[in-house]
Amino acid sequence: MRHFISVNQLEADEMYQIIRKANELRDRPNQLNRQLFAGNLFFEPSTRTKMSFTVAERKLGVEVLDFHIEASSLAKGESLYDTAKTFEAIGANFLVIRHPSDQWISELEQEGKLNIPVINAGSGKEEHPTQCMLDLLTMYQEFGSIKGLKVVIAGDIKHSRVARSNAKALTKLGAKIIFSAAPGFEDRSLEYPYLTMDEAIEEADVLMLLRIQHERHLHKAETSDYLSLYGLTKERYKKLQDHAIIMHPAPINRGVEIDTSLVESEKSRIFIQMDNGVYVRMAIIMHVLSEWGIIHENNLIKRNSLTAI
Repeated sequence: MRHFISVNQLEADEMYQIIRKANELRDRPNQLNRQLFAGNLFFEPSTRTKMSFTVAERKLGVEVLDFHIEASSLAKGESLYDTAKTFEAIGANFLVIRHPSDQWISELEQEGKLNIPVINAGSGKEEHPTQCMLDLLTMYQEFGSIKGLKVVIAGDIKHSRVARSNAKALTKLGAKIIFSAAPGFEDRSLEYPYLTMDEAIEEADVLMLLRIQHERHLHKAETSDYLSLYGLTKERYKKLQDHAIIMHPAPINRGVEIDTSLVESEKSRIFIQMDNGVYVRMAIIMHVLSEWGIIHENNLIKRNSLTAI
């Protein structure tokens, strides 16, 4: 696994390897015993993913090279490849890239060759593999296994990279996927069954809610009746199974896909997902650097307390 680009490249045992490593890092953090640099290239707005990677890198002792799109040479016409190649040339040991294009990965490959690993932090509406892995960790912590779980993914399926990555990975791990979407938000190219929210709510072991991706719509979607028709209301919440949990990749549009009072309800694992994101991304960074031979076990300092940020 030379780059971490898609959940498609992972076998089930590799997914569980990363999940177990993330759990281990929570209890027994490691720090790299050599100087490494990370280039975090975010071409779309991000709070959780960008900050989560930054914290993960600093916990590992990696120096983060700052990048701001508005102050970069992109304004002068520099390509994504040349930006990435520049970071490689000045000493970055790996890159974390988020870009609005669905195809930025193939565009990089066509322009030339990078000699450092790349981790996909989000590609348009196609893939979000690190979010997927932290979602898998959250389910694994809750249920001890993913096989056989009924996972309802509800919301703007058509424009969601989270839905795509999770559906692929969960299917590979033996979960049953059910979609629920408002008219026009479906993606029939993804061959999973659709149910109404009222039907799906009673099936779910996991209810994963998605926001409306307004930035990917030609026209802003109407949201005035969305919660009552398609979202998680307090009435629907009561119909969830006792063991069911609520997840959301965030950002959350309170009062649209979920009633604001339910965001931190007993069944919600939304902020646990965010916490898990740090440790999953630490595990992914270590996994990729190990694959490239950049680190080995003797590059690690075993630590009994969390690394200061």
